[in-house]
Amino acid sequence: MKIEWAPIKMPPRRRLQTLATGLYVYIVLFLPFMSVFLTIFFLLYLSFMGRAILLLYLSFIYYDHKKHFSNIYGNGWLPLRNNFLTKHMRDYFPIELVKTAELKPNRNYILACFPHGVIGTGVTNNMGNNIGKWLQLYPGVRPKIATLDMHFYIPFLREILRFWGLISCSKESLIYYLTKSNDPEHSHNKDGFTSNAVALLVGGAQESLDSHPRNYVLTIKSRQGFVKIAIRTGSAIVPSFSFGEVDIYDQVNNSSDSCLRRFQLFVKELTGVSPLIVIGRGFFQYNFGFIPQRHQIVQVVGSPIEVKQTYNPDPQYVNEIHQKVIEALEEMFEKYKHKYIQNANTVNLVIN
Repeated sequence: MKIEWAPIKMPPRRRLQTLATGLYVYIVLFLPFMSVFLTIFFLLYLSFMGRAILLLYLSFIYYDHKKHFSNIYGNGWLPLRNNFLTKHMRDYFPIELVKTAELKPNRNYILACFPHGVIGTGVTNNMGNNIGKWLQLYPGVRPKIATLDMHFYIPFLREILRFWGLISCSKESLIYYLTKSNDPEHSHNKDGFTSNAVALLVGGAQESLDSHPRNYVLTIKSRQGFVKIAIRTGSAIVPSFSFGEVDIYDQVNNSSDSCLRRFQLFVKELTGVSPLIVIGRGFFQYNFGFIPQRHQIVQVVGSPIEVKQTYNPDPQYVNEIHQKVIEALEEMFEKYKHKYIQNANTVNLVIN
């Protein structure tokens, strides 16, 4: 295979975009492992006092997450959610956010986001580490992204996630955020925001296994938990579709009957994480690496689907709302695919 090198003469702006995107990807992919490694290293080699302080920190992490779900009030640490690096990352693809309906700041929302892709780049940027556009389009609505619960037990990693405004996807955590007061006078709303919009990448690790360019396969038929939580908390469900999310990475062929897929499913069952073998690019070449390819991502945020609040949702009602979400996603795909997908006639949506 002939390596395609990046041109030597490249505008500094594009170099910065690649650097910013590379830093983000390496944080997402490797910081969990580095955090665990550093924790073990410090426990083994720090002085007695250092180990005692670290053990106190670990104890605090456990207590804080069990008691307060690692909550950080407001929008996290805005300098980490809006800065020149995250802006350059946004411009690298580029990433866009499209509003199709109002989200009133007098209630809370669940954003059912599809497709997951490899690392959910569009949603993470729009609602996580570069929220300026979101705040313009949805004033008063605080963006939150739910991620794996286990991440909030990992030292150092949890702090970055909290500063990015991420929260745990556990049922208890979601209910905690989705039942927060919408009263402007409430102490939790001193930041000027009165609503929480919690983004869930519903398909999760399972859906990421099917992420290949131009391959829009959604894992939703067996995922009704988010609907039950929406009904229990009275939160409207907002379907969200990120066009181009599946195009920024390819993967080594992992068809459903392959040995690789069976191994990936085995690891996913053990850890909750799919061990993907992605094909991206590097800093100076385009053939391989962990950096995603430049490809536009457009997150289209749909209209809220209203639910009738009840503590014990009726299965039939859950099925009804679940079907409405599926139909809304199908409608969004058909409505916008010709605008955001090249040669859209050859691309279909598969609902699993």
